[in-house]
Amino acid sequence: MPVIEEVCASQYFILGEHVRAFEEELARYCETPHGVGVSSGTDALLLALMTLDIGPGDEVLTSPFTFFATAGTIARTGARPVFCDIDPHTFNISPTAVQTFIDQECEVGEFLVHRATGGRIKALMPVHLYGQAADMDGLMKIARHYRLKVIEDAAQAIGTETAQGDRVGAVGDIGCFSFFPSKNLGAFGDAGFCTTKDADIAERMRVLRVHGGKPKYFHAFIGGNFRIDELQAAILRVKLKYLDGWTGARQRNAAFYDGAFAAAVGDRVVTPYAAAGRRHIFNQYIIRVHQRDALKAFLAERGIGTEIYYPVSLHQQECFKYLGYGAGAFPESERAARETLALPIYPELTQDQLAYVVASVGEFFEAA
Repeated sequence: MPVIEEVCASQYFILGEHVRAFEEELARYCETPHGVGVSSGTDALLLALMTLDIGPGDEVLTSPFTFFATAGTIARTGARPVFCDIDPHTFNISPTAVQTFIDQECEVGEFLVHRATGGRIKALMPVHLYGQAADMDGLMKIARHYRLKVIEDAAQAIGTETAQGDRVGAVGDIGCFSFFPSKNLGAFGDAGFCTTKDADIAERMRVLRVHGGKPKYFHAFIGGNFRIDELQAAILRVKLKYLDGWTGARQRNAAFYDGAFAAAVGDRVVTPYAAAGRRHIFNQYIIRVHQRDALKAFLAERGIGTEIYYPVSLHQQECFKYLGYGAGAFPESERAARETLALPIYPELTQDQLAYVVASVGEFFEAA
């Protein structure tokens, strides 16, 4: 019986056997001892912050160049997002920028205190953007030195590995994943996941995802409704078996693009940088071009879908004006927002389709 029919026949839609099995299987895939299925990638981040008691008066260091949920969940807890600029090659938060912020803006004592606000810097939230790991070796050294908690935003990075060969989500205190349908491992709607090496953290997350109730109807603390659906877990269990094959196809497509663009347009297109030793899963294939908007329009005329991830750096979003950042505060993030473009990379692309994309980009530069 297909799993969807199986779940419907069972009438067990919430936290059933498929959820328990999926948590075990995906935790094993992520090389962590504990996994907790949740309702979305956003809720995974929110749950991680709540589990680590991050709230009013606390601050979290993170990237300004990422999907809104990264900083949005920090703000939702009452904590303050504090941005540090990105590495221009990987688009991930730069350990150098983090250390510079600490050296120039913080008082180091029992806690790390942000001079300008008086807030306690309590955690670091790196993002493994586009499917490539952040420099976790450098970031973890900083986190350990200043006793910061580390929440890995791995929403785009299921199966990604660091330069040290560790799976993302298995390095910091908590890893957070998204199964939004467009992800490498996509659900039949929204779903998410948290990983951790700490049994106590895992148990606290399991309790918090059911309104903080343990046992049922007895609440020692306030949680939320962050439960993954049984149907999503059942579907994801099936799809997980194919994930490495799909990722391999994305990597082959990326390798084709790399070579073809180098031959066709040279340095007029900057292709993704792959840091040595890191397993890039290419949730997106991102190029950097000066005439980004014009190229996007040109490709659309030729039937090639592209996307801009992300057109506005988070520190320039209207809702974060209260943080006090101005234009130029994070030049690499702002430049990435102007120049980056995602090209088709999904596993089912044919060689002819890949070649058509490259040829169309070449035609754009010939006409420019």
